[in-house]
Amino acid sequence: MQFTSEQRLDDGVLEREFTLGEIPGILWTPGSASASAPVPLILLGHPPLGLQRMYPRLVERARSAAADGFAAATIELPGSGDRPRWPAVEQARADLRRVLAAGEPVGDEIVDALVLPLVDKAVPEWQAALDALLLLPELGGPVGYSGGVISIGTRLAVVEPRIAAAVLFAGSFVPRAVFEEARRVTVPLHVLLQWDDEGNDRQAALDLFDAFGSEEKTLNANMGGHTGVPPFAGEAAARFLARHLR
Repeated sequence: MQFTSEQRLDDGVLEREFTLGEIPGILWTPGSASASAPVPLILLGHPPLGLQRMYPRLVERARSAAADGFAAATIELPGSGDRPRWPAVEQARADLRRVLAAGEPVGDEIVDALVLPLVDKAVPEWQAALDALLLLPELGGPVGYSGGVISIGTRLAVVEPRIAAAVLFAGSFVPRAVFEEARRVTVPLHVLLQWDDEGNDRQAALDLFDAFGSEEKTLNANMGGHTGVPPFAGEAAARFLARHLR
């Protein structure tokens, strides 16, 4: 891991950009982190729209985490931002746009082509980033995961034993194979669902929640569209992570 820039935000949070091989990322740490015991870490997931586009929302979430005494980190997903384009996934996105414009149902083949390659590549990258981040003296466990593509979060919760709890955002297509993986998830979960999300199959989200094998799982469902998550829902998710990462 190589840090490429750093700045101190006006609330004292230290923001450092880094690269891990070809993967860009950002780490935020509370102002007091280097002078005290190592702080827990929250991995901030996001949709594959590029870090630059997602930055305003990510830094807001990171500042909220820092206020609770946690560090936060994120990485650029494969095929997004300045990373090389992915022809197969680009074709799947084009196929998705075509069927949505035609008012046709989105078939399993399109969902699998759109999501599964991303999950297969992104999850090992998240794990490699976690390996590097936890070598820093100011960071320690436990580790939480929050947001992003729900299929990535599901896979991470299955294969990464360092993740102690996860907040997952319903709102993206879920391949059928991920439903089977969900049965193997055992960490505490807090799932956010926007009831009127225009791009989300509500029943599929409810079925996925039902499939999760965790003994502790909470569904926080609110009226409104994809970008209309009410502040109190985000606050509830933050309290959930705080409870499990202390």
